[in-house]
Amino acid sequence: MPLGATLPTLDSAAGLFRASSTDVDEHCASLGRWRLSYDQISAGAFRGSFTQLSLPQLDVFREITSQQVRQYGQLGADSFGIGLPWHGDGEVNCNGASVAGAQVIACIDAEVDMCTPKSFELRGVVASAALIEELAARLDIELPRAVWHQLRVIEMAQAPVARLRAHLAAIHETISTAPETFNDPAARQALEDALLVEIMDMLPTARPSDPGRSAAARKRTVDRARALMHGSGDRSLSLLEVCKAVGASPRKLGYCFQEVLGTSPMHYWRAMRLNRVRRDLKRAGGTDASVYDVAVQHGFWHFSQFSLDYKRHFSELPSETLRRARCT
Repeated sequence: MPLGATLPTLDSAAGLFRASSTDVDEHCASLGRWRLSYDQISAGAFRGSFTQLSLPQLDVFREITSQQVRQYGQLGADSFGIGLPWHGDGEVNCNGASVAGAQVIACIDAEVDMCTPKSFELRGVVASAALIEELAARLDIELPRAVWHQLRVIEMAQAPVARLRAHLAAIHETISTAPETFNDPAARQALEDALLVEIMDMLPTARPSDPGRSAAARKRTVDRARALMHGSGDRSLSLLEVCKAVGASPRKLGYCFQEVLGTSPMHYWRAMRLNRVRRDLKRAGGTDASVYDVAVQHGFWHFSQFSLDYKRHFSELPSETLRRARCT
């Protein structure tokens, strides 16, 4: 099996999908209707898995990633998602805030953009925002409009969060030991109803986590720097150019990145460019482009150092990536 292959499994249980991968892009391809992209930030071989149980109106998911990644994109138009961090070697950085205690990550009809730590596991539920609004109207529940149309770390009452966590633990234990349980339509509907009860109990208690003025200012600095990094097109900006554009010294920018993203601006920027090189090499199979040509396009002028950085980051040489692309 070549490096990067995704191993999907459609289980005999109704609506159950499982996939594993050794490549961050292939991992994203297994996320179904989610329109997300991942960039691998930390160095090392990537291992990922994704499990999804599709109920009549809800999707229950479990995702595991071995490396620190930036996740961005959409869960899908008109989507409502609640995620509970399960395990990880560090903090989840979401809009300048980290998740702890009875906090959850909520995405309500919004773009996703967050950084997750190494050895990270996230479990949660995705539904349509229209379904949640309809239920709230029928049950006379006031929804937290202050957190609509954005990805937020949200504080909620501990009891319903704990109950939702217990439901998710039981679901994935059943997937591991007796997946055929979900073949019963009555069991699937009962499970969905139980999950919706907890979600509708949680939402009226929701309030956005306040990172404070200084944290908000650091987040704005990082956002401006990342916009420059990601919007620089074919020409790769230097870190000095980024610092001058945002009006921050390298030391200050480093502090802001560490607080908001859990990594340095230099490491983040190099990781983003390495991810771009890797994707271009994967697409270069039908061309005569060389590894050197692609590397230079993304600002890597020291070729031997680039090859070392690339191998350290993805556990293979760039020439191996290009060779595999030309063999497929």
